[in-house]
Amino acid sequence: MKINEFIKEFEKLIPIKQAEDFDNVGLLCGNPDREISGILVAHDALELVIDEAIEKNFNLVVCFHPIIFSGLKSITGKNYVEKAVLKALENKIAIYAIHTAFDNDYFGVNYKICEVLGLKNQKILMPKQSQLKKLEVYVPLDSAENLKNALFQAGAGNIGFYDECSFSINGNGTFRPLEGSNPVTGNHNERENADEILVSVIFEDFKKNQILSAMKQNHPYEEVAYQLISLDNENHYTGLGRFGDLETEMDEEDFLQFVKEKFELNVIRHSSLINKKIRKVGVLGGSGASGIKSALASKCDAYLTGDVKYHDFFSAEDKMLICDIGHFESEQFVTQQLFEILSEKFTIFAIAKTTKKTNPVNYFI
Repeated sequence: MKINEFIKEFEKLIPIKQAEDFDNVGLLCGNPDREISGILVAHDALELVIDEAIEKNFNLVVCFHPIIFSGLKSITGKNYVEKAVLKALENKIAIYAIHTAFDNDYFGVNYKICEVLGLKNQKILMPKQSQLKKLEVYVPLDSAENLKNALFQAGAGNIGFYDECSFSINGNGTFRPLEGSNPVTGNHNERENADEILVSVIFEDFKKNQILSAMKQNHPYEEVAYQLISLDNENHYTGLGRFGDLETEMDEEDFLQFVKEKFELNVIRHSSLINKKIRKVGVLGGSGASGIKSALASKCDAYLTGDVKYHDFFSAEDKMLICDIGHFESEQFVTQQLFEILSEKFTIFAIAKTTKKTNPVNYFI
């Protein structure tokens, strides 16, 4: 299987287009037409990870964080980013990063954190905004089912754990073919009445081109009557962070000890204890201070994330326990998650997890 073929199949599982706009995800370097000899899964595609791929004779590294995040004006090996990229290029190793596409995925980073904590009644903390669109298209009665099937195949009509969702209204349409047209029914310069169905489907914005293409290819009319409508509805199945309920509420210190054990932590930085029982817990893997306000709005009793700055802790406002468990520590399950996803889907080449430590943060206890 070639790298570009792998990417096409992999992105059916985790759509890369659900990543944040600021992110640099997808194939970062390497020839997409090269055959895959093996995949090494890592948190960060550092030089020592590239060395391991060379040792294993693997030519694709699938990583969480993008090693190339901002622009490179040269690749001479003068810093850790250039060293990794240069060695990968010299040894014909491709690097593919998933990052916030997996953060935003319903079964991604934050789903796993909640599962480790045993949270019930889970919901997305910051659902994607302005991402959903509705397509309304008019089609003759005898072509409606074929068109709906094509739209469903292209990814329209998926709502949470349901697919092939649509709504139809029967009606009567009129049109008059002018000179130069090639009508399926009717005559030039004569008004035609047609029994038609209005078919409505919802889809995520990043699927727009493929859905419109499927609509036009499977519609009998040369001029397709349709409209696209942007929706204000939140997408409750895609977004950053997550929250849910503990099976049993805990005292704050018991909760901190519980988190420490579950994540095998040496230390937890946290806001002031406020003598509050902990039941509802919000999480956001990685650098998640941006989710504090959403966690407060969701009435979370505690919020777990990483990279919380000094002034961010004041945002708790004595209403919520903010817990900084570390950037890497909050994302520590990602490599195993990706390994399991890849191993289940792809069985024609070897897949391995890196044995190298890539967390740059150390603790002196």
